[in-house]
Parts: sequence; C-alpha cells; structure tokens
Amino acid sequence: MEGTLLVGFVTSNPNKLFTKVLNKGDVFSNAVAFAGLSSQNPGLITIANAVFGSNPPINPDVLAKAFQLDKNVVDYLQKQF
Repeated sequence: MEGTLLVGFVTSNPNKLFTKVLNKGDVFSNAVAFAGLSSQNPGLITIANAVFGSNPPINPDVLAKAFQLDKNVVDYLQKQF
C-alpha cells in the first residue's frame, strides 16, 4: 500500500476523538470490544453524541461524506452538542 490514511476513533463518556495519519507500515491501535446485553431491552446507544459531539470535533467534511449529508446539516448538528 502506498500513500497516507487518516484514521481515528471516538471514545464514549467523554466523547474524545483520537486521530493519526498513517504511512506505509504504520499501526494505529489494537482494539478489543465486548458487548453484553442482560435483557430484551438493553437500552439506548447514542451514536450522535459521540459522532457530532466529539472533542475535538470530527471534520465536518468527513461527516458530510460519511452520512451523505449537506455540510450545513452537519454544522447544525455539531452545534447542538
């Protein structure tokens, strides 16, 4: 692979954004995720808080492309958080 790639993730509570530009041969992060549900109604996962309310904010152009939204809509949503 050639070139660079901007990668990242957002933690929950607080919604913190971590990013890094990767070059050929780089590694960003090893990750393991566990999910456990104790009932038929496990609760609510609020992706909007993490995505539109991260600190620092995710680039609005990236969010517009990812969610196929107009950039003005993304700006509006980010201002809500």
